[in-house]
Amino acid sequence: MRAVPGDPSPVFDGVQVLEVAQWTFAPAAAAVLADFGASVLKIEDPVAGDPQRGLASAGVVPMVGGVNVITEQTNRGKRSMGLNLRAPRGQDLLMRLVDRADVFVTNFRGPARMKLGFDEDTVRARNPRIIYARATGQGARGPDADRGGYDFTSFWMRSGIASALTADDAERPLPQPPAFGDKAGAMNLAFGIAAALFRRERTGQGALVDVSLLGSALWQHSSAILHSWRLGHDFPTLTGRSTNPIARSYRTSDGRWIALMMIESDRWWPGLCQYLGRTDLRTDERFTDAAARSANYADCVAELEATFARAALAQWEKRFADFAAPWSVLRSMLETATDPQVVENGYAVPVDHDGSEVQLVSAPVQFDEHVPGLGRAPEHAQHSEQVLLELGYDWAAIAELKDAGVLA
Repeated sequence: MRAVPGDPSPVFDGVQVLEVAQWTFAPAAAAVLADFGASVLKIEDPVAGDPQRGLASAGVVPMVGGVNVITEQTNRGKRSMGLNLRAPRGQDLLMRLVDRADVFVTNFRGPARMKLGFDEDTVRARNPRIIYARATGQGARGPDADRGGYDFTSFWMRSGIASALTADDAERPLPQPPAFGDKAGAMNLAFGIAAALFRRERTGQGALVDVSLLGSALWQHSSAILHSWRLGHDFPTLTGRSTNPIARSYRTSDGRWIALMMIESDRWWPGLCQYLGRTDLRTDERFTDAAARSANYADCVAELEATFARAALAQWEKRFADFAAPWSVLRSMLETATDPQVVENGYAVPVDHDGSEVQLVSAPVQFDEHVPGLGRAPEHAQHSEQVLLELGYDWAAIAELKDAGVLA
């Protein structure tokens, strides 16, 4: 059954989100809330806007069909207001927006929040029912609480993830894919906000929600980290090997890789031998059960390597098509666009951007088998006038704020 696009009952319908944030971590969390029906207003610098917008013009990220797809992915479905928060009148306007907000999302550092007048105490005093969500690099406490942090530093490097994936003789640490930690942190932040809204629905109580890139990384990496803490040395992610020959990857004759993760070894071994066309391995005394295969690991791996190397990937995919065991193919990023599971489940969503269709990746949550319909990201300060009209300003007052450099 193909997932149905467009949720008729958005779970956050009526929730007003005020975002004062930049780059990816916190904005991506607000985008997830927008996916599920929240009304998100993004506050941007009236001149420069979110610095992420400038990455395309600087040549750091590609433009696809004239669209900055990174900005689209992170800011879809929002409205944008250009507001000068360095000006007292801009801060006053922000507080008027706080009055009607359910959620306030920010990733500005503590000193900047205080200086610009939207620190947690000020906002929560103004609106006690608000959910104030802080996205930080290293957490809200400790000596590095106010140090800036991108996901490459706070998530990837500081948490031990890069260390676990980098060989001892490597020239440099393994690089991180773009926004890898930001997206994990964003989902954690979205969950925290959702949980706080749920509690407020029950009790009427607002909340201060904290999620950090470092904390998100430790959670993501916690299985290996806990082993390391217990062992007293780093868990050997790269140098260590499984004792199970059918929990590893094998190369096909055309240089592709098939990954097996059959940790219930005795359950899947007979079927694997059947699908490989190697029923002889089932009766080989070296491989009769999991203990024997572990004891004769090198011999078993050698047999399987030779077998997989006899056929191309397409042949193995056809042969394994109805094999229920956990196996997969090492796919390229480009190949994911046409993966039937991606297509059938609506994990890639087309969004119209001024006549150009842009494929975005949906949030990894669905309700009632509906794929949330995604809206395009706003242009810089696209909705400034509209928001002020909703607050009761007339056009003369809006023009005066623009002339004073408060509004864009």
